[in-house]
Amino acid sequence: MALRCLERVLARLLRIAVAVLTAIHGSLTSRRSGTSVRLPPITNPLLLLSGVQLARKIRRREVTSVEVVQAYIDRIQEINPIINGVAKHRFSEALQEAAQVDTFLDEEKSEEQDLEARLPFLGVPFTAKEAFALRGMPNSTGLISRRDVVSERDANSLAQLKRAGAIPLAVTNCSELCMWLESYNRLYGVTSNPYDTSRIPGGSSGGEGSILASGGSIIGVGSDIGGSIRIPAFFNGIFGHKPTSGVVSNEGQYPPRSGLQEDFLTTGPMCRYAMDLLPVLRIMAGANADKLSLTSEVDLKKLRYFSVPHCGGSPLVSPVDKQLIQAQRKVVETLETDLGVRVQELHIPQFKCSTQIWGAFMASPGRDGKPARSFADLMGTEQRKVWPLWELAKWVVGQSSHTFPAIGLAIVEMAQSSLPSKFIVQQKEQLHNQLENLLGTDGILLYPSHPHVAPKKHLPLLTPFNFSYTGIFNILGLPVTQCPLGLNQEGLPLGVQVVAGRFQDHLTLAVARHLEGAFGGWEEPGAPSTLLLGTT
Repeated sequence: MALRCLERVLARLLRIAVAVLTAIHGSLTSRRSGTSVRLPPITNPLLLLSGVQLARKIRRREVTSVEVVQAYIDRIQEINPIINGVAKHRFSEALQEAAQVDTFLDEEKSEEQDLEARLPFLGVPFTAKEAFALRGMPNSTGLISRRDVVSERDANSLAQLKRAGAIPLAVTNCSELCMWLESYNRLYGVTSNPYDTSRIPGGSSGGEGSILASGGSIIGVGSDIGGSIRIPAFFNGIFGHKPTSGVVSNEGQYPPRSGLQEDFLTTGPMCRYAMDLLPVLRIMAGANADKLSLTSEVDLKKLRYFSVPHCGGSPLVSPVDKQLIQAQRKVVETLETDLGVRVQELHIPQFKCSTQIWGAFMASPGRDGKPARSFADLMGTEQRKVWPLWELAKWVVGQSSHTFPAIGLAIVEMAQSSLPSKFIVQQKEQLHNQLENLLGTDGILLYPSHPHVAPKKHLPLLTPFNFSYTGIFNILGLPVTQCPLGLNQEGLPLGVQVVAGRFQDHLTLAVARHLEGAFGGWEEPGAPSTLLLGTT
């Protein structure tokens, strides 16, 4: 009881402190989160095809790779001045590579089936979060001190996609050092949500989510250590998949992992169409794809389904909006009607401790006993250390080269123990064992993606722990697919997380395909909605 009271007091004090500091920069906030700008409609039909469909058309010479790549370049040039999702492009190189694909196909004599097996995404463009190394492109993660860093090689996951024939178009914006759910930094600026540009696209893969939802990309690559694939996918109305931990290589990303963080970080696909998730995941996983049974047929009627409507009421986390509870209930009704199954509603008390579990284990030493590298250390350089409290004072007078969320995280980290308490360890183990026994190899869990739909810019400063709805599954290592569920009455995306047991990624991907058919999947920003879910 005393612990719960202390948590409430700390949460209230934190919100008051953040509100005061945010008010200091109120004019800046007002300018950045004002009237929404409507995106121009998509007019090129090539932009409305999935990656799988585009690859098939390119292989069959029904369209050239140059035509597809040019269509996406045109769209990015049209929308990026509005949403600021792309950090750096490589359009000239992409067009040259597309022309090489077309020449190759003109001369290739292989059967289409053989070509598909060898180069499944030949000539199809993709984008990736700037935190991934892509040869010839920046790899700063929004740090001004890394503005001149240019990658000399490709991250493993991007190299796998390139070997499959895909063509990188651009790298996209993220939060500073990939540790905040709003994608802005001092180097590339603020990324906006295409459904309402006064709102955030999420983070840290927010540039990826924004450019995909806007029709500026068809396949994206994100990373996720606390929800950085799933939160942007939710806020931008697209699909995102956090694979089972340890399956897709995290090599070639910045910042580097330390302590136990390699166990929690995952690399995965972000797509407008659910059919692209599985083939992209298979490519990115490489030899580890065999662990996921991705070629297995899934009979959705034979799975067991569970729904948890909220975490149970943590004082650190906002209550889940009624409209999101209603949307999840609609998913339950749809599954029961379509599949003839029963979805059991559960309340799991350990979810209340998600914030504390995530924070404690993220800061834990590694198995070798070495401590996790501090966030303040990552913010600095060998020549220039960052002192969080001094950096906060500089920020107040507009002299800091870092964002407030990054400074705030470094300050919070100063007061955090590097070892989780016995109580937190017990809560984590109980939750892990309960979900492992519950889900097994045929269970599906529905869980809210976030307490709110995409908030106005800078408002997450008042609710910094709301990421816990996604972050807990990083600590547990479970596969999760974020699925869009239409738009609310304000035209903002709704969604739900679909969770399964370890290495059962094929189950969540199969459910995603079904929900796409039932709820319409991605909807073009500004277009008439096929499904508007109200709050009553």
